[in-house]
Amino acid sequence: MATSEKQTMVVGIDDSEHSFYALEWTLDHFFTNFPANPPFKLVVVHAKPLPSSVVGLAGPGAAEVLPYVESDLKKIAARVLEKAKEFCISKLVSEVVLEAIEGDPRNVLCEAVEKHHAAILVVGSHGYGAIKRAVLGSVSDYCAHHAHCTVTIVKKPKIKH
Repeated sequence: MATSEKQTMVVGIDDSEHSFYALEWTLDHFFTNFPANPPFKLVVVHAKPLPSSVVGLAGPGAAEVLPYVESDLKKIAARVLEKAKEFCISKLVSEVVLEAIEGDPRNVLCEAVEKHHAAILVVGSHGYGAIKRAVLGSVSDYCAHHAHCTVTIVKKPKIKH
């Protein structure tokens, strides 16, 4: 009998505690119990915003600011992926593909699912209220409707006082 290729799991991260909680949850539930042979290939994807989406390109001086914004976004992406790598190593998961892809997180994550033929996409939930979600657009909601795989939305438990 031929050995079957492992399915791929994509985890979308940004620099929020919610996305790192989702990564931790994923590692704890799917990887740390199988240190020698995890059931999935792990791909961690960070969507790097376009400089123009951050600056807004409004008014004079925007062109001068863009190179600095681009530099900052690259540093943030490198820091986010380095933190994710250290996180995986701390959970004894050494086989992980780390990618920073420029663009809107909704599109980046759905395209990563297609590119890697992922069976599961994991995203964190920021827990925004209805108004903030309506203004910003929910990445998890978009992915749940558009990604061509199972989507797991991990919510960080609220701390009770």
